[in-house]
Amino acid sequence: MNSLQQRIEQFLYREARLLDDRQWEDWLHCYSPTVEYWMPAWGDDDQLTKDPQTEISLIYYPNREGLEDRVYRIKTERSAASTPEPRTIHQISNVELLDETPQRVAVRYNWATFSHRYQKTDVFFGTSRCQIALDGEQPQILRKTIRLNNDYISQVIDIYHI
Repeated sequence: MNSLQQRIEQFLYREARLLDDRQWEDWLHCYSPTVEYWMPAWGDDDQLTKDPQTEISLIYYPNREGLEDRVYRIKTERSAASTPEPRTIHQISNVELLDETPQRVAVRYNWATFSHRYQKTDVFFGTSRCQIALDGEQPQILRKTIRLNNDYISQVIDIYHI
């Protein structure tokens, strides 16, 4: 296994652990200030929406400020959907490096998240694609697109579920 593969896997595992441990500020630093963070919705034709500007999305933040606002609401208990915060475990697998340059890498991986709240455990699963910058002290996600495969859910989906 090449060292870039290991470096990216360790970065993705850390990002997931920071969510599980609710280390919000450290988690935010995994993302570039200009990150586009998008979870498209499934359309009536069983195809994912293609444009967050003109079609419905489950989550869309055009930059890190949206993620920062979401974290602020979670931390200050201004999010009824997140109070109490669920206990989560993120699992990542099948990490593939799709394209790489010295400055960035395109990655695809599968994920599953177990979330426990109000004596009920839910499982969310899907695939993510990321563009990750490699030219800083640590990798940073430049773009993340999340495909939630079990989109018929009985609760609100949030950043810590994916």
